[in-house]
Amino acid sequence: MALRAYWKGSLKLSLVTCPIALYPASTQSEKTHFHQINTKTGHRLRQQMVDERTGRVVDKEHKGKGYELSKGRYVEIDDDELDAIKLESTHTIEIDDFVPAEDIDERYLDKPYYIVPSGKEGADAFVVIRDAMKQKERVALARVVLSNREHIIALKPLGKGLLGTTLRYPYELRDEEDYFDDIPSPRVSKDMVKLASHILDTKASKFNPGKFKDKYEAALKALVKRKAAGKTIEVPEEKEDRGNVIDLMEALKQSLKGRKSAAPRAKRRRSGGRKRKAA
Repeated sequence: MALRAYWKGSLKLSLVTCPIALYPASTQSEKTHFHQINTKTGHRLRQQMVDERTGRVVDKEHKGKGYELSKGRYVEIDDDELDAIKLESTHTIEIDDFVPAEDIDERYLDKPYYIVPSGKEGADAFVVIRDAMKQKERVALARVVLSNREHIIALKPLGKGLLGTTLRYPYELRDEEDYFDDIPSPRVSKDMVKLASHILDTKASKFNPGKFKDKYEAALKALVKRKAAGKTIEVPEEKEDRGNVIDLMEALKQSLKGRKSAAPRAKRRRSGGRKRKAA
């Protein structure tokens, strides 16, 4: 079944325009989801909107939007008033700037989308824009209207297409100083840092998302399967907290020692396997 595009429009660079389609690059559909049910009947529950003071259910006709000016005091905003400030959906992603990828603070990255040419028309223009960005190693910054809100979107080449990532606005980010100011600045010896650097070297590898395993999701699926089969679910005993590490230097030494001793064992297993195979 062909996937349905989330958004369709045009990609514009100066006077060059090409039709494109935008698809969400991430999904939550594979995750285990639960519904609220009545444990007596097994039926699914439905939520109702209730007036917090009267306790009465509010019908659809009297549901509205309100902005809280002060505690319990709201200004009502209706849909017609929201339409008055509605942004015109031009269905055009117009590129404003090109910046080096490393200039974009990762905290601003929000939602990823795949961008592809829509139909054969304009495919040449799409490829020209994509390859020019690839050659210059630049990321395009553009504007797009999604769900009545204007977003800044970063575009970069990805395989045969483009990866578009919407960016957060500065007001959506919290200031790191509010969290980092209280971090102490103890004096640590150069030997400790050197040992920690050695441990980092022993764990050096390449980024491989295929190694990421959602253990909780796997456990959830197993739990549902066991419960559906009528099996009893036993809660494991909580493990004892070993407490904080007191001797940091000793802990670093033991960590490095453990890594060094593990490597020869793995090597011996591999070499032993080859001997057996040769025999």
